[in-house]
Amino acid sequence: MRVAVTGEGAPLLLLTGIGANIEMWEPAARHLTGRRLVMLDVPGTGGSPALRVGLRMRGYAQLVTQVLDALGLDRVDVLGYSWGGALAQQLAHQAPDRVRALVLAATTPGLGGQPPSPWVLALMSSPARYYSRTYLRLTAPLLFGSSPRAAADSSHGQARLHRPPSLVGYTQQLYAISGWSSRRWLHRIDCPTLVIGARRDPLARPRNAHILAATLPDARLEMVDGGHLFLLEDPGQGCALVEDFLRDQDAAEASGAPVEQAGAGSRP
Repeated sequence: MRVAVTGEGAPLLLLTGIGANIEMWEPAARHLTGRRLVMLDVPGTGGSPALRVGLRMRGYAQLVTQVLDALGLDRVDVLGYSWGGALAQQLAHQAPDRVRALVLAATTPGLGGQPPSPWVLALMSSPARYYSRTYLRLTAPLLFGSSPRAAADSSHGQARLHRPPSLVGYTQQLYAISGWSSRRWLHRIDCPTLVIGARRDPLARPRNAHILAATLPDARLEMVDGGHLFLLEDPGQGCALVEDFLRDQDAAEASGAPVEQAGAGSRP
């Protein structure tokens, strides 16, 4: 897999949405200072070739663990965005010793959460928005709650169109998450978690953030005014929440005292 590491400090693993590539993190990466950012193209996206045989989420989490092994990283903070949020939950579940703290942004617990509308699911079944600027502009309001210009004429929009996923890779990611759910074991993920939901998100609808925060035993919930791509379109707001949360974890680790999380539903 293609991997990029930038910056200095405590490692923060960034797991992004379906079909997305490393370059799309650029708007957020500029605001996540003081961290060693670890980014990767999952198979079939960006510069990584597709898998020979499709995997489920458990298999993708094993691949991520192998990347951490190759980089010599025993324990990391993890920011999972959209599809990457499901992968982050799976990683924290099956390799809890590798995850210090978890940030779940614009994501869901899968089955048992609130699904998007049928037409949103239909649009998500195709990677066409990665190949056509016109298509991206037309579908951005329905898929992401974004303006056409914010989605297509931005740095992350340019990166999306410059390195589209392969059809096989995109289909493999769809296969991995189809039927997936964290609801059976979500309550057993005990690492400190920040859940960030967006009020105008048609893909990971706002109720999913409340479900995640209410089920996770050590979670803080933040709701922002934005759509699904809030961390890319307004990175200052979302990344400030991430930075504050991770600084709390740094301070707690240094002092040896647990961080007292604000309750689910805080600062809605």
